[in-house]
Amino acid sequence: MLPQDKTIKRSIILSLMLVLMQITTQAQITPPTWWFGVSGAANLNFYSGTTQTLNNSFMVPTAFHKGFGVRPYGSVLVEFRPVGIWGIMLNVAYDGRGGKFDDVIAPCNCLATLHTNTSYVAIEPSLRLAVPASNLYFFAGPRIAFNITNDFAYTQVNQLNTNAQLSNMRHTLVSGQVGMGYEIPLSSVNNVNKVDLSPFISYQPYFGQAPRNIESWSMTTVRAGIALKFGKGHKMAVASTPPPAIIVVAPPVMADVTFTVRAPLTVPLKRQVSETLPLLDAVFFDDGSNSIPSRYVLLTKDQAAGFKEVQLQEEQSITMNGRSARQLNVYHNILNILGDRMRANPGTTIMLSGAPAADGRSMAEAIKQYIVVTFGIDGSRITTQARNKPVNPSEHIGGNKELALLRAEDRRVDIESSSPELLVEVGGGMMRPVRINAMQVNPLDSYVILNVDGAKKQLKSWSVNITDDKGVTQHYGPFTNDNESVSGVTIVGNSPEGDYKITMTGEANNGTTVTKESTVHLIRQDVTIQKGFRYSVVFNFDKANSIASYNKLLTDVVSPLIADGSTVIVHGHTDITGEVDYNQKLSDSRAQETQKILETSLTASGKNNIKFETLGFGEDPDHSPFENNLPEERFYNRTVVIDIIPGSK
Repeated sequence: MLPQDKTIKRSIILSLMLVLMQITTQAQITPPTWWFGVSGAANLNFYSGTTQTLNNSFMVPTAFHKGFGVRPYGSVLVEFRPVGIWGIMLNVAYDGRGGKFDDVIAPCNCLATLHTNTSYVAIEPSLRLAVPASNLYFFAGPRIAFNITNDFAYTQVNQLNTNAQLSNMRHTLVSGQVGMGYEIPLSSVNNVNKVDLSPFISYQPYFGQAPRNIESWSMTTVRAGIALKFGKGHKMAVASTPPPAIIVVAPPVMADVTFTVRAPLTVPLKRQVSETLPLLDAVFFDDGSNSIPSRYVLLTKDQAAGFKEVQLQEEQSITMNGRSARQLNVYHNILNILGDRMRANPGTTIMLSGAPAADGRSMAEAIKQYIVVTFGIDGSRITTQARNKPVNPSEHIGGNKELALLRAEDRRVDIESSSPELLVEVGGGMMRPVRINAMQVNPLDSYVILNVDGAKKQLKSWSVNITDDKGVTQHYGPFTNDNESVSGVTIVGNSPEGDYKITMTGEANNGTTVTKESTVHLIRQDVTIQKGFRYSVVFNFDKANSIASYNKLLTDVVSPLIADGSTVIVHGHTDITGEVDYNQKLSDSRAQETQKILETSLTASGKNNIKFETLGFGEDPDHSPFENNLPEERFYNRTVVIDIIPGSK
């Protein structure tokens, strides 16, 4: 018999024995459902507005505005508290709302005072919400008040004092209140008759509390007091020794994940790439400065005379992920590229929009001055303006996270133009891209892709051991996503080729261990292989800025570069702004949508022998194209990068 079968058998026998045992009972007190009581409080009444016409026959020479008074409040109350955290409260009260206005100076250059003595009968129903496992509760509801007194006393030096009644009083007021209280039990736990003492405080804003239907006198009240409440509980028979719960030990449910490995036929060490780099149509300014930041490449007039955009197409040195620090240097030449293009195309014009509005025009004028002076562009071709927010802002109304990063991105000058020689319409404006020749070391098509379907839902983490035919093991992980990648160049090292066993070990959420295995054969390719193409699409910080906006670019520009037999690697990225899980899903979605658009275009053009490898890396810093320190780096990380690897001939 298996151990778990023995455990189940013992549990069943124990439960049968407990059923046959005689169970004694004792009394337990349930809390009251209904409570009755009284309350007393002080109303702190704050006056605002204007009061001058006290009644139909008396208008004081100088208007009164602000005031304050403390008046009594007393009520009888009833509460209904069913099982749960919610309940209903009702207070019927005498509600004092009098006070004294701040003294004013009459035309006689003498002091004038005004006291009011208004009061109401108030009916205050409220919804009561208790905090679980606590004596604290909150309440909120309307206040319906009926006026019963409206006396006033006006005094002025060298004039007979006036005591009368205010006119034009609203007989009924409908307003609201919110508050909180705390229940302090005064009776013993075993006493069926319950008594609670409950200090409370409430706030009643001025909405609906204007006491008169003339002038603008309004009132805000803060109430602080204490209530005495009485209720009657009920005795309930319960088991003095409740039977223990039956614990059935079942065999653990194993996590159900699928492990697959996708490996390249050959592992290229490096590849020549012709990259089309989008140019952001913005220049970002440092906080507190309206000068062009020093990281942007600024030329002298003599240097600008010999500058040509084509100079930036020289081969770039690159990092392990295939992107270059000098790609960012190309962008930092944006003002020189713009000046060169405007110089070569005399009919072009631009609009420079600076934000925020306080500094925007100064920032835009700084750029205009550089282009006019350095490249000799006629200033009439450049218009400047200031905006409260950029054309596509990063910070949106209601956002409350990572505001420092978002506001740094919104301190910028946007470059707008209708001239196709300068800008191209790609899901919103952007500078016409620059073509760069690069040498990729350890390109993405050399990576081994590890897929653990169901990992995010069923595993706490997972790792892999990759063992070669000599018994040497390399360890990678831990990982948490469903998809990860490992450099094939790192795996093969100096070996020309080899067979590798890949063992995935995962820790399931229920504590069990999951082990899966696969094998791959890798061949290192030392020679520089044929040229590939790379294209990127860059997204604004905007959920609505979807991949569908780039349909024309992908269909008309990227798709024709893909020849029969090619492999297309699509990888999505995000910056570090936002939640990690959201960014992972966003990069996955954009990468998948990019593949769908390309597949549709390729099928329409009769190209079917195309292999896609599509992944989303989210904000993973190990795969991010750039760092996340500068606004432009974060913008360039919001991207889908498309690598086109020609088929072997």
